[in-house]
Amino acid sequence: MRIAHAGMTGPKSRVQVSRNGISTDVIPAVPSRPPVNQILVGDCLAELARLPPRSVDLVFADPPYNLQLEGALSRPDQSMVDAVDDDWDKFASFAAYDTFTRAWLTAVRRVMKPSATLFVIGSYHNIFRVGSALQDIGFWILNDIVWRKANPMPNFRGRRFTNAHETLIWASREAGVKNYTFHYEALKAGNEDCQVRSDWYFPICTGGERLKDARGRKTHPTQKPEALLARVMLAASNPGDVVLDPFFGSGTTGAVARMLGRDFIGIERDPVYAAAARDRIDAVRPLDPAAVSTAPTRRSEPRVAFASVIEAGLLRPGAALTDEKRRHSAIVRADGSIALGDVVGSIHKIGALAQGLPACNGWTFWNFENRGRLESIDSLRATIRAAMKQAAE
Repeated sequence: MRIAHAGMTGPKSRVQVSRNGISTDVIPAVPSRPPVNQILVGDCLAELARLPPRSVDLVFADPPYNLQLEGALSRPDQSMVDAVDDDWDKFASFAAYDTFTRAWLTAVRRVMKPSATLFVIGSYHNIFRVGSALQDIGFWILNDIVWRKANPMPNFRGRRFTNAHETLIWASREAGVKNYTFHYEALKAGNEDCQVRSDWYFPICTGGERLKDARGRKTHPTQKPEALLARVMLAASNPGDVVLDPFFGSGTTGAVARMLGRDFIGIERDPVYAAAARDRIDAVRPLDPAAVSTAPTRRSEPRVAFASVIEAGLLRPGAALTDEKRRHSAIVRADGSIALGDVVGSIHKIGALAQGLPACNGWTFWNFENRGRLESIDSLRATIRAAMKQAAE
């Protein structure tokens, strides 16, 4: 499958864009559906204006870092460092950079679904300015994530600490959003049943993954590793979701999206980068859907009341419940409550009371005797859910 390519202008649009990111006289032709699996070649603000509102599920943005380099960098052996000195990373002033940042963040926010989230990555040169801007616009920060590089570039002059990390800001479209995608349980399962932390350890892009031209030079100076994008998408999107990257570069977002069964929209102003990205994505083989399908979570499963367990005859009133170490014992009542001595309440309230804690998941705390062995009452809830699923089919 070839990735579609969209040019910068069309017969029904008239766009004028200035270098500092301010668009004037914009009359975009907005389609009813987003142009998925396409690389839109042009200025990000002009192309974002053409996208339908509330049409993307996830945004990954790797904007210009505004490095403000004062001169060439050299190693101790006097060889030159291949640093970022392209025109797209240069701004006349911090004020100009701030204006551009607010413009693209506002444009991105317009095309995000209410439940969509944004990841934006940067270094100390720009990430604090970006964070301030997105908060002013109305985004709500969920996490800041540190990408700790396994193989960072050394500090050749020995005048500062080695810059060994970059920062990602993860934000929802606005405060109060509860239904954004986050695959907490799946991430935890892949991390030895431990919560995934906000410090991520990956090497920078090297070896066969790094795109190079015919002379062996880097195609793009800031190509991000695919492992980084894979974690972002696996954490905060589902198969079939639309992932937008307004600074597409070498196409890492598109390559990973295709591999993981997501759709993408890429915006890139440089036709050379866009062509390299298009060839790269065309060569990607999508994974089997079974390998990337969203695992069911406890939150997505139907609610089951403890009274339903009794009504189904899976536990009889008068049965004893105990914790796995048999330190506490409670009696099942006919109305679905349980009694610990003279105190009556839900499985959660009584479980918390028994432990002297403010809260407790009674389904996982309490056990019943089954053929001489303790079994969690959560297995009874699973039995009811299986019956509900079968009935629905």
